[in-house]
Amino acid sequence: MWTKIKAQLAASAIDISLLRTNRNLAILFYSGLISRMGSMITYVALPFQVKELTDSFLAVGLIGAAELIPLIVFGLYGGMLADAFDRRKLIIFGEVSALVLSVILLINAQLAEPKVWVLFFVAAAFSAVNGATSPSYNAVIPRIVAHEDIPKASALMGLRWQVAVITGPAAGGFIIAYWGVSTGYIIDIMSYLLSLALLSRLTPFTRGGERKTAPSISALVDGVRYAVKRQDLMGTYLIDLAAMFFAMPTALFPFWAESLDAPSALGLLYSAGTVGALLVTLSSGWTLRVYNHGKAIIYAALAWGLAIALAGLIDSVPWVLLCLVIAGGADHVSVIFRATIWNQTIPDELRGRLAGIEVLSYTVGPISGQLRAGGMAAITGLRGAIVGGGLLCIGAVAATSIFLPKFRKYDSRTDPYALHEREVRARKLESEG
Repeated sequence: MWTKIKAQLAASAIDISLLRTNRNLAILFYSGLISRMGSMITYVALPFQVKELTDSFLAVGLIGAAELIPLIVFGLYGGMLADAFDRRKLIIFGEVSALVLSVILLINAQLAEPKVWVLFFVAAAFSAVNGATSPSYNAVIPRIVAHEDIPKASALMGLRWQVAVITGPAAGGFIIAYWGVSTGYIIDIMSYLLSLALLSRLTPFTRGGERKTAPSISALVDGVRYAVKRQDLMGTYLIDLAAMFFAMPTALFPFWAESLDAPSALGLLYSAGTVGALLVTLSSGWTLRVYNHGKAIIYAALAWGLAIALAGLIDSVPWVLLCLVIAGGADHVSVIFRATIWNQTIPDELRGRLAGIEVLSYTVGPISGQLRAGGMAAITGLRGAIVGGGLLCIGAVAATSIFLPKFRKYDSRTDPYALHEREVRARKLESEG
């Protein structure tokens, strides 16, 4: 019996073998883990500083408004850059830019009267850098791993994200409480320096003789046209957008911790969802045996909304955290299957531009959701914004899925785009071998 149980657990565990066999993937994993842990400390410190300086729901929510337009503009342009230039150099450029912005935050924090406008400027600039360079991160995975290893790589990238997002905010809440935001910004700066040291060891991703597409409006239109004609891709974008816009509660965390009479729980609120995501990642072996990815994404988004709504009804810190853990786990199930659809079905020559759209799909929702949460809380109160947002999420996801029959029926074993890309990549490996 125990042998059978151990075998089942082993089959469900995440496969980390690629970190031993794929040098570039390992470098991206560890460098991203280090820099993301640092940036997550800043992710907590920046809105906390805005709250301390303004004591306003709306001001904290408006951070999302400051981030939204740069993300949209640079996200689309960054996708074109990823198809036109060396993705390795773009990734390094992004780390250097983020390092400079963290230095600006540190300088501002040292002023006798820190400037709120500087915080909004840096938030917008971070968003622009993220939009311009994230498509290169996303587009490079199919380039450096075999087609059949893409689900494993997606799970590993999810693990990198989740470990950073658990440890970073939890550490950030502790650091801010005891040493202040300046210490948090210093640690973020150090994390970028370590990340750059690792990234300098990357080997080029470019293949000889490949065709590059110069950035242009027509190139962007080609990418958008390709996405729109594929209902399975549009489903991955629209379902997540609906879920994040209506139910993302992050902007309310500083006020939520205060309402629970537990200011020290702020970092735990930020980290709880990621604990659930990490649990899903560590047991993600089961996802390799799921092929109806569209349905899995829909069910996960519904579970996310329900868990957020329940969290808003509870006054106990442990139970709120448990609901957020469940919500984070559900969201990460969606993340894994969305990434798998993208990486297994999109041609390499369009990968950067489509990655730009992906960046918008999984970041515009949370950012606009911050604005929604802050504005809704100003009208309905804290609890109304959380519970109402969760219920609106359930309704929006259910309604959206009705109009996406091809997305609901998506099966990676029979989807023509997935089968075509598998054949194309197999031929490339044969020719390179």
